[in-house]
Amino acid sequence: MKEANLEDQYASFPEIKRPEVLKFLDWIHAQPHISDRFSEGEALHFFHACRYSMEVAKQVLDTNLTARTHLEEFFVNLDCERPEIRRAMRTVSIVPLPGATPEGYRVILAKLDDLNTSNYNFADVMKLYCMVFDFWMYEDGIQPGHVIVIDLKNTSLGHVARIGLLQMKKFLYYLQEAAAIRLIGFHFINIVPFMDKILALMNPFMKKELTTVLHMHSDLKEFYKFVPQEMLPKEYGGQLEEANVAKEIYYKKLLDNRKEMMEFETRHQVNEKLRPGKAKNASDLFGIEGNFKKLDID
Repeated sequence: MKEANLEDQYASFPEIKRPEVLKFLDWIHAQPHISDRFSEGEALHFFHACRYSMEVAKQVLDTNLTARTHLEEFFVNLDCERPEIRRAMRTVSIVPLPGATPEGYRVILAKLDDLNTSNYNFADVMKLYCMVFDFWMYEDGIQPGHVIVIDLKNTSLGHVARIGLLQMKKFLYYLQEAAAIRLIGFHFINIVPFMDKILALMNPFMKKELTTVLHMHSDLKEFYKFVPQEMLPKEYGGQLEEANVAKEIYYKKLLDNRKEMMEFETRHQVNEKLRPGKAKNASDLFGIEGNFKKLDID
């Protein structure tokens, strides 16, 4: 893993004052429950995502690391040789696209490859998604914004039925409260007739800020207004190699950096025993889990 060049990032965003980021980094290293191996580049991501507010960045960073510690199904056991992660690699394509939109936004695309619903595990797919995203951001550095694209082609009700409400709540909590990105767009393309079932899973946990950037496209021509056609894979009319080919390149990066990803995991967790004040647990973040049932699709 090669972290993005700091000098290039500061040059691209001259409004960011490096002494402020270093002050933020000093604060991070003074927290007994946070790893002292947290880098300036990683601190920069949070400072940028929080629009240069020191206090907001502190809060989001602590929320991020606390969520990563207690959200075990998404952020723990990041060994990409584990059978469940290798299965997820076969099941979905998760591809950070080269290039950027005219506004400078970076785009990540996810699509289903294996149509066998029994091979689809939402938590494992989200774990792989977060691993790819983390690796991508670490190497890519801060950007004006990010766009998430989910292709629903070949998705069935059987896939939707395998998504638990609590899993969806946790993932959307992380995306909205803890992710160190400026999320500019969240797009569903090739939407399915049962889109209402998917939205029924998401709506209870979406804040207004997310709903305003959520878009659904049955027509790719409409989607091209947000993500130019030429930067997409061939199956979407673009110039990039097909997504299932491009994914192998990125998944190989994860496999080649297996040990670094596992070290990344430990560096991005908190030690609750050392937290000043009261230690936190999952219920502090997500509330009492209760008896969440899977979506009734009958």
